[in-house]
Amino acid sequence: MQLDDASLDTLFRTARTHNGWQDKPVSDEQLRQIYDLMKWAPTSANCSPARIVFVKSAEAKQRLLPAMIPGNEEKTRTAPVTAIIAQDYAFYEKLPQLFPHTDARAWFVGNQSLIDTTTFRNATLQGAYLLLAVRALGLDAGPMSGFDNAKVDAEFFPNSTIKSNFLINIGYGNATKLFARSPRLTFEEAAQIL
Repeated sequence: MQLDDASLDTLFRTARTHNGWQDKPVSDEQLRQIYDLMKWAPTSANCSPARIVFVKSAEAKQRLLPAMIPGNEEKTRTAPVTAIIAQDYAFYEKLPQLFPHTDARAWFVGNQSLIDTTTFRNATLQGAYLLLAVRALGLDAGPMSGFDNAKVDAEFFPNSTIKSNFLINIGYGNATKLFARSPRLTFEEAAQIL
């Protein structure tokens, strides 16, 4: 079934990356709904390596802000929630649970190159799915790089197999703070049909 135009606009065409936020909270229930929607999207062998920390409290924000570059500090401080999209490089230990019909764990044990590629690719996909879930549930998102991964990892994932990938600010965007929409490449510039 094809989505209607309004739904396509919400997810893609009129959706924007927000930099400013309304002073309106995002509930824990909304965050659970976001996760419960995004978790169904596909990953290789259902590996699901993304790990998400929803940074919401003032105390947690104070732990995150020192890792932000100056241009991202204020929008992160004022966002109701900042999701740390991270990846677990030991994701394959959960494959007996997530992909039980074969010994998929054995594909990865001792193969660091495959672990690294699979982890990064699939956790990044899951972060993108989370962004779409945020939009689908009526919230706005502001995905970003522009932070010190090592500082975030030391603060939120010390002595862990989990490493940060990127961040997504979540809330109700302030449309008056949007930049003019940037152009996109045409089909001919970015794609081909063979």
